[in-house]
Amino acid sequence: MTGRFLLTLLDMLRLRSGPQDAPPGWTLAVALSVAYIAQGFIADPILGESDGAMRSLLAIGVQFTLIAVLLNGRQFLARLPQTLTALAGTGFIFGLVALFLLMRVDPTRQQPDLALLYLALFGWSLAVDAHIYRHALSVRMRTGVLLSVLIFAGNFVLLNAVFG
Repeated sequence: MTGRFLLTLLDMLRLRSGPQDAPPGWTLAVALSVAYIAQGFIADPILGESDGAMRSLLAIGVQFTLIAVLLNGRQFLARLPQTLTALAGTGFIFGLVALFLLMRVDPTRQQPDLALLYLALFGWSLAVDAHIYRHALSVRMRTGVLLSVLIFAGNFVLLNAVFG
């Protein structure tokens, strides 16, 4: 099952599968969510940040809460465990790649190639979230993109308000 699930996650990253292809149930959703949240706490000392873990926790909490509210509003609350599994699984993978890129940042020199890679990763992450929202909420891709951007923007504003 693990190998098949990893292939499903990779297909989600390629926009070829959706949350409905993730195993149903809360066990995997909770386990991946904990791993996704823990990643922020592990990355803090590596990157030398002091509040990155709390920022990550708040951002993930906002994203998960909003998707739960939207699923409930559309009468699709039964889709929540698979949606959280998809978001946490893909988010964890994106987090690992982002951590790998950020560990290579050298503040003493310009690294436009690294900046471009990070920007591409960010765009890809928004597209994957949009794809997951599209499937979970049974909406068009453009609505998924809009939700992805709005959730990101809302998180950005909230994080700046809370952490400065």
